Amino acid sequence: MNEWSGLWLGWGGLSLGGLLWAEWWQRRSFRAFFKVLCSLGFLFFALSLGLEGLFAQFVFTGLLLSAVGDVLLLFRSNRAFLAGLVAFLLAHLAYLGAFVQVGSPSLWGLLLVLLGGYFWLRWLWPHLAGWRGPVLAYGAIISLMLWVGLGVPLPQVWLGALLFYLSDLFVARERFVVQEPLNPLLGLPLYYAAQYLLAGAVR
Repeated sequence: MNEWSGLWLGWGGLSLGGLLWAEWWQRRSFRAFFKVLCSLGFLFFALSLGLEGLFAQFVFTGLLLSAVGDVLLLFRSNRAFLAGLVAFLLAHLAYLGAFVQVGSPSLWGLLLVLLGGYFWLRWLWPHLAGWRGPVLAYGAIISLMLWVGLGVPLPQVWLGALLFYLSDLFVARERFVVQEPLNPLLGLPLYYAAQYLLAGAVR
């Protein structure tokens, strides 16, 4: 890690603090401002570490697509939410492309992911209405990403994949179950911790 990467880590921490403040006080304009800053932070953090090799390039592609998804989810419309869902689905495919190069998926990881998938699907299913198809497709891809990520022998990768998976449960809860400040206040730190961990894996 160099001085630039340390700077971008600090940038991410301060931006996340501002974002959580904006979420707590329901300041929508500040929410958008700090979210964009925080997402730019993990992009520049990865760039500051270098993008040598196919693994790093796939990870950066995932980060870039995630940043696009972050911007799209700032809007409240169903169309923007669906576009954001597609952006994150493609991000997970990019992460999957990175993980398969260095990981060996295990049976225990598969069982863990299948068990988790059963519980989140049973929880969300009554609330999804017309979103069942897109959410099922997204859930399958993120579950596959998590399964392969858990088999990567790099703590920042498997932990990042797990935190990303958990953060999306709060996004789903906010969108489909109940809207309350607890969702972003818990989900956003998990999400940005995941992205900065994955960004740090490119070095």
